[in-house]
Amino acid sequence: MNIAVFVKHVPDTAEADLAVAADGRTIRTDGVPFQMNEWDRFALEEAVLLRERTGGRLTAYLVGPEAHEDSLRRCLAVGADRAVRVWDPLLEGQGPLALARVLRAAAGDERYDLYLCGAQAADDGYALVGPVLAHLLGVPCATLVTRIEVSDGRILCDRELEGGWTERVEMSLPALVTIQTGINQPRYVSILGIRKARRKPIDSPTLSDLGLDPARVGEAGSRILVEALEPPPPGREAELLEGPPERVAARVVELLRDKGGVL
Repeated sequence: MNIAVFVKHVPDTAEADLAVAADGRTIRTDGVPFQMNEWDRFALEEAVLLRERTGGRLTAYLVGPEAHEDSLRRCLAVGADRAVRVWDPLLEGQGPLALARVLRAAAGDERYDLYLCGAQAADDGYALVGPVLAHLLGVPCATLVTRIEVSDGRILCDRELEGGWTERVEMSLPALVTIQTGINQPRYVSILGIRKARRKPIDSPTLSDLGLDPARVGEAGSRILVEALEPPPPGREAELLEGPPERVAARVVELLRDKGGVL
């Protein structure tokens, strides 16, 4: 199979103290570590597993500046055959439609059997790039996929629904799927593997190379733009319950009744 996986390099905000940047539209990244988007790590692992079972080639794509190449190096370290990074300052702040256009152009005329994306990105949570990209590619799409079977030119997917339900979808190839976390266990990437990956080339086509009109990418080509960011309002301080167990229990019940938790 010829497989493409699309990844993103995002801020690791789990333990970082975030602040709004001076432009009011982005976060300050000074001292904030970056990493491959969590959903994309599972998409990458699934792509590698499929390539190992079926043979063929795996190509990884990323839109971002040179500092984001670490995520592509990870792709190469775990088994991607080729890596492509596209960037231009014009692409800063673009929405999902414009990003999908760039990825579509980067994939070009290469004939892929399967395209994989993470279900969403940790920094914006749009969950739109995969479906929009599928539309631009003219291929069927399944989102929030938790299991994949491929045979005889078709793909069978289980996709996550609300309330613990799943849906089984069958599509003809080529197709695009967006991957939900938990579909697999992403493999450990050794330091030696990363070092070897650093010696591998990364293709870096320009917007001109891809034939992209600047008016259709970046902020100019976006339908969704971030106008402003602001921190959430501070909440009330936690109430510490002290005293004998019966008094604490009575206060817990009182609080639950006030909030509608019990009748």
